Amino acid sequence: MSEGLYPEMPILLVDDEKNTLRSYELVLLSAGINNIITCADGLEARQIMRSRSIELVVLDMIMPNISGMDLLAEFTRDYPEVPVIMSTCVNSLDKAVECMRLGAIDYLVKPVDIEKLINQVRNCMELRELKRENHRLQQHLLMENTPDLPEALAPIITQNKYMLSLFQYCKAVAQSKQPVLITGETGVGKELFAQALHALSKCKGEMVTVNIAGLDDNMLSDTLFGHTKGAFTGAVNNRPGMIEKASGGTLFLDEIGDLNVASQVKLLRLLQQREYSPLGADSANITTARVILATHRDLFELQHDNKFRKDLYYRISTHHIHIPPLRERKDDLPILLDTMVEKISREMNKKTPQYPVELITLLKSYHFPGNIRELEAMVYDAISSHKSKIMSTRVFSEHIARNFKTSSAYGIGGSDGSFDNCLNDLTVLPSLKEASLCLVKEAMRRSGNNQSIAARLLGITPQALSSRLKKENL
Repeated sequence: MSEGLYPEMPILLVDDEKNTLRSYELVLLSAGINNIITCADGLEARQIMRSRSIELVVLDMIMPNISGMDLLAEFTRDYPEVPVIMSTCVNSLDKAVECMRLGAIDYLVKPVDIEKLINQVRNCMELRELKRENHRLQQHLLMENTPDLPEALAPIITQNKYMLSLFQYCKAVAQSKQPVLITGETGVGKELFAQALHALSKCKGEMVTVNIAGLDDNMLSDTLFGHTKGAFTGAVNNRPGMIEKASGGTLFLDEIGDLNVASQVKLLRLLQQREYSPLGADSANITTARVILATHRDLFELQHDNKFRKDLYYRISTHHIHIPPLRERKDDLPILLDTMVEKISREMNKKTPQYPVELITLLKSYHFPGNIRELEAMVYDAISSHKSKIMSTRVFSEHIARNFKTSSAYGIGGSDGSFDNCLNDLTVLPSLKEASLCLVKEAMRRSGNNQSIAARLLGITPQALSSRLKKENL
């Protein structure tokens, strides 16, 4: 967001001390936040919340007529989408915990730190704006595309420009009879794209999925092509293969990079001639199935090692969809997290919790080797253990601490974690002090100036980072 922030809905400042209200208002105005309502009475604040939409609330704990704690409980119950920041002159850990349990986003002790207030208000506004953008984007897709397109692509949650361009490519190639190759790391959603292509193709047949990993040539032939009665010992009946079940529909071959060379020859014949023979059959059958293939492996590297036929690669890559890893589309984290929290809460029969704004910053600092699947597993774990209105970041922090590898997160260094690659282009090496200062500044930038997250990026304690920041006057 730009430096000047103009929220769609007003920010409500509630405090019985008019000087404090005026101070808050001036601070926010100086930061370019100018859509503000001030209120010195709890009952009046309740009426304002009932009569109009509010962006966020800064609420004093001690109020006349009705306490701030009672208002907090009421607001988070009746307006769960509106974040509430509590302020008080009582510096009590128990009170802070109680506020967070009731659903407050943050707890500020008077005299309130000006920078912290501005940052918290900005974070809340940015998160709400992201949610609104996500909603507008989904509505735009629903209105702009053909009626069946949104339904086909609905399971793929994204607002990333490259991902949206893939949607258009899917629409363009969906009714082609040529094979489609889908590549991408484990957990990025390759099968979701295959399902979308099948739905968009308007094929009358079903989509049949075969995971090739672990199948030898005989097992694959029997699985794909089927067999006739008496073809081998134990073949007491004719058994149709998956390719026959996929007639008029889609055959999805997952993990094609694990296909052995002997089976690759049979697959090439299937794609070129559209012919296949069940084991024990004297004649060939013709398939009407469209073939989609997927792999997380590097097929170019496999060709170089003579483990994947070049002619097969050229045959299967007529249409190619490469899905980027989550670390390259972190702008999708808010919409993915919102969708997963809502869906998983519904599955577990729990009320959908809010989550602190810092969670997005924490997740953006992580490299997600398991991609969407890993994020979903983290959310499942967090939802299953959460008990308050605000979802704890503990599960996410612990998972990241266990799996964080700095070299992978930065995308530098080799598989051994070395930094050789990032130093090759330096004609003059920086001093240790200069390099250290550069790393600290970059960690603070990537963490959104969150010292706890920056310390985790650097592999040091928050106390050590705080000391270094003070030493360098940062």
